[in-house]
Amino acid sequence: MKFFLDTANVGQIEAAAAYGLVDGVTTNPSLIAKESGSQQEVLKAICDIVDGPVNGEVLSTDCDGMVNEAEALMKIADNIVIKIPMIPEGIKTVNILSKQGIATNVTLIFSPAQALVAAKAGANYISPFVGRLDDIGHVGMEIIETTAQMYDNFGMETEIITASVRSPLHVIDAALAGSHICTIPFSTIEKLFQHPLTDIGLEKFLADHRKAQQS
Repeated sequence: MKFFLDTANVGQIEAAAAYGLVDGVTTNPSLIAKESGSQQEVLKAICDIVDGPVNGEVLSTDCDGMVNEAEALMKIADNIVIKIPMIPEGIKTVNILSKQGIATNVTLIFSPAQALVAAKAGANYISPFVGRLDDIGHVGMEIIETTAQMYDNFGMETEIITASVRSPLHVIDAALAGSHICTIPFSTIEKLFQHPLTDIGLEKFLADHRKAQQS
């Protein structure tokens, strides 16, 4: 499973890239707003660090506006992916962009039916939001399992990006459910390293080494 970093913060991206854990990046208007500079400037800085897909989201809600924004964003770098909302006008946009060879990621997916529609329209990626489904009493990971099975049944090439990830357990569950990609906040990336037995074991090794040096 590939790891995308869910942030627009260049410092976080550089830190995760140093671990070799960044296969791509997802951003959204909320994440961009936390950084200094325009969307174009922030995405260009990210593309200078990351060779894999870098997702930038459109703000328009009509097809013509989305197409125009997508064409402008594609001028930033060849690895830009256009995030499109899961609305009828968005699906029309995905259909148009896919025929132009422009990569798209349909975001705000909350049901298998939406996932199927997005793939049929030609989306390269879809982003089901598992954490937000958990928040309203659903088992968010079920959408990943169901969608993975649907796509496998028909050989659909759309890749599943598990989004709205809240914990390391979400990452593991996504991998087991067949997600192609998990987009992960930097704070959760850091938690993937952690286990108390690792800390205890390391401290014991170092303590034994200190004793051996003193003898």
